[in-house]
Amino acid sequence: MTLIVDGHPFRYEMECLCRVFYPRAKIRETPGEGDGPAVYTGLKKLPEGVRIAVRLKTGGEEKEASELLPPGAGREEEERRMAVLLWRLLSRALGCRPGWGILTGVRPVKLFGRLAARQGEEEAARFFREELLVSPEKTALALRTERSQRKILALNRPECFSLYIGIPFCPTRCAYCSFVSASVEKAARLIPRYVELLCGEIRRTGEIAARLGLRLQSVYIGGGTPTVLSPEQLSAVLGAVGESLDLSECREFTVEAGRPDTVTPERLEAIRSGGAARISINPQTLNDEVLKRIGRRHTSAQTLSAFALARRHGFRNINMDLIAGLPGDDPESFRRTLGGVLALAPECVTVHTLALKRAARLAQEKEDAPLLAGAADAERMLADADAALTRAGYLPYYLYRQSRMVGNLENTGWAKPGFESLYNVMIMEECQTILACGSGAVTKLKDPFADRIERIFNFKYPYEYIGRYGEMMSRKDRVMEFYAGLADRFGGVRQP
Repeated sequence: MTLIVDGHPFRYEMECLCRVFYPRAKIRETPGEGDGPAVYTGLKKLPEGVRIAVRLKTGGEEKEASELLPPGAGREEEERRMAVLLWRLLSRALGCRPGWGILTGVRPVKLFGRLAARQGEEEAARFFREELLVSPEKTALALRTERSQRKILALNRPECFSLYIGIPFCPTRCAYCSFVSASVEKAARLIPRYVELLCGEIRRTGEIAARLGLRLQSVYIGGGTPTVLSPEQLSAVLGAVGESLDLSECREFTVEAGRPDTVTPERLEAIRSGGAARISINPQTLNDEVLKRIGRRHTSAQTLSAFALARRHGFRNINMDLIAGLPGDDPESFRRTLGGVLALAPECVTVHTLALKRAARLAQEKEDAPLLAGAADAERMLADADAALTRAGYLPYYLYRQSRMVGNLENTGWAKPGFESLYNVMIMEECQTILACGSGAVTKLKDPFADRIERIFNFKYPYEYIGRYGEMMSRKDRVMEFYAGLADRFGGVRQP
C-alpha cells in the first residue's frame, strides 16, 4: 500500500498505524497514489487553525475525514488527532477495532504509569479509553500491570544496575525467530572461543561496576538458548559472574533454559551451583504438531519431563513461555496448552503474541501465510489466558508490544505474588542501567535524574564479537565517562 504524507512530520507514526491494519503489506511513502490501497494524511496551517485530513482509497472506494484544530494546539495534539481520524477511518473500512487503539509503541504501561502519577488512575484510564481509543479490556490490563510494577520499581536506586549476558546459540532456529542466534549445528566451532571471551567481558564489567560503586540487583542470562552450552561452559560463565561481581545485594539471578531438549541434570546442577535460582523452561505450545511446524525439535512430553527434573533439582522459581497465534494453532488447542502448563503450577507464565519480523522464516515463506492464526483467534487466546491465569492466582506484572504482532496485541508476564521478575520490569520500564555482555547485547546507561538513556552496542554476530573483541571492549570506557558526569549528583557512585 502507499502512504502519502502532506505537510506534517508524523510519517513514522502514521506508517506504524497503517501497519496495524495492514500487517503483511509493504508500505511505501509516495507523493501520489499508486496501485492498491492508498492512505493520504495531510496537515495545513490556516488563519483559523490547523486542518487535519485523512483519506483512504481501497477496493475502488474512497473515504475521508477531516478536523479543524484551534490555533496553538501543539504538535503532540496534532499527531494524536490525526491518528484518531486515521484509526477510525481504517477501523470502519476494514471492520476491526484493534484493542490498543492508536497506541503503536512498545511500552503502553510506562505511558499509563506516567499519566497515573500526574493525574491519578481514574483519569489515566479515561484518557486511554477516550483519547487513545484503547479498549476497556486493554485499559484494565494496563492498570493491573502498572499496579503490580509499583512495588518493584520502588526497589530501584540511582546506584543500582542489572547485568545481562547473551548466549546467541540455539539447538535449531525457530521459524518465527528474528533474534540474532545461530544453530549449534552451524556454529559449534565458535562456542569455546566465544565463552572464553565472554568471561573476559564479564570480568571487565565487574571491574567497572566495582570502581564506580554500582550495586547489582539482578542478573539475566538469555539468548538464544544458554543451555546449549556444556555444563562446564555454563559453570565458567556463571563462575565469572560470581568471581567478578558483588552478588550480596542481588535479588534475582535468572538463566534461560528455554528449550526443554537442552535441560539435563548436569546443566541444572551447573546453574544451581553457579548461584542462579530462577530459570525459564519454554514450551511455547503443548501441541506437538504445532511444535513441528515452527521448527522446535522437542515434544510436549519433553517439556513436562524437563519441568519435573528442574523441580527435583530444587528450582522453586520457574517461568514458562507460551505464544498465541502460532501457525496451525487454534483457541481450543491453546486452552489445552494453558491447562497443561497451569497443572504444573510454575511461578511465572509469560504469554507472547506471535510477531513476524522480516528476519523470521515464517515471514518470508508465503506458502505458510494461510497457516497463521488470525487476529481474532489470537485475541481469543489472550483473553482465555487472562481469565485462566487470573483464576489461578497469577497477576500481570510486565507488558510490552512489538511491531508486526498478530492483531497488534501484546506480550504479558504473569506471576504468582512475590515471584515477579525484577529484571523484566527494569528492562521494560527503562528505569535502571543495564550493563550487557555478549554478541548482540546492548548496554543501556540510565540517567537516574533525567529521562535520558545512552546505549552501547556490542557487535551483532558471534563471529564479529570474536574477531573484533578488542575494539568492542574499548567501548566499555564509555560507561566510566557516563557516570563521571553524574558522580557529583549523588553519593552512591564513586568518581571514576
